[in-house]
Amino acid sequence: MTAQPPDSSATDRELLAAVARRFYVQDESKVDIGKELGMSRFKVARLLETARAQGVVRIEIVGEPSVDYALSQRLSQSLSIDGVLVVRSHDGQSEAETRRDLGTVAAAELTRILTADDVLGLPWSRSVAATVGALRSLPAVPIVQLSGALAIPDLHSPVDLVRSAANLSGGAAHHFYAPLVAADPASAEMLRRQPGVHEAASHIPEVTVAVVGIGGWAAGESTLFDLATPAERGAMRKAGAVGEISGVFIDVDGNAVDGGLADRIITLSDEQLVAIPTVIGLVAGPARAPVVRAAIRGRKVNRLVVDAPLALELLR
Repeated sequence: MTAQPPDSSATDRELLAAVARRFYVQDESKVDIGKELGMSRFKVARLLETARAQGVVRIEIVGEPSVDYALSQRLSQSLSIDGVLVVRSHDGQSEAETRRDLGTVAAAELTRILTADDVLGLPWSRSVAATVGALRSLPAVPIVQLSGALAIPDLHSPVDLVRSAANLSGGAAHHFYAPLVAADPASAEMLRRQPGVHEAASHIPEVTVAVVGIGGWAAGESTLFDLATPAERGAMRKAGAVGEISGVFIDVDGNAVDGGLADRIITLSDEQLVAIPTVIGLVAGPARAPVVRAAIRGRKVNRLVVDAPLALELLR
């Protein structure tokens, strides 16, 4: 009896399923998946396309994220700020799904409140990227970049975000090319003096509405924390940092924390952030409640788009 050759189709589908699970469910980048599996990110992209074509991945759109308006009103009154939108979440929802839902709701709110007299400010942030990606229209407003960029694969830079928003609005795009974190304070100061950076920064005082992410100063709660050295993390904690808003570090009372890593960040200043009339903070997860409270105390944000677990924690 002749032995049958091994059926490779089952193995192939297992690979497609493994790659798809890591990308769609675990929110891993194509670059990270490729490194782990010993292939290029282009090969990973082809596998993802094949997974969808063969039915290994089926994408279902179940409707727009919903807002719990009763909980939103309770939280707005409790925090005494201009407006809060609490986005409902479901069991098993991934961080990427939550970020997408917050971005969708924030995009609708941004479209509602912006007028032709406004100037929109956008920093580097995953949540801000989700918001810009969900925008379908904007009034004819200028767009100003508020911070430098982190070189993270598969994530839009603030230059991309500003251009995308400006394409929708038809307004001017004031952007610059610079990292979010410079090598040292002297390099950061030199970058701030570069003509392109200086020109874009000169428009920050004109910003009337900004969308920002809020991160806690702990592992997994801020991209900057995850990228900092142990010494920098310790130094910022010792200085009183509980979190950051677009690279502006704050303590428990919402006051700016200078020194250490903060001196290497290319972003708007604390004074500029406070001077923006409308700042919408996007944030999820109950662990970030302390930094949200601090941001409100320090008048860094006056509107919020949050998920339900964070809203309930803030109401405690």
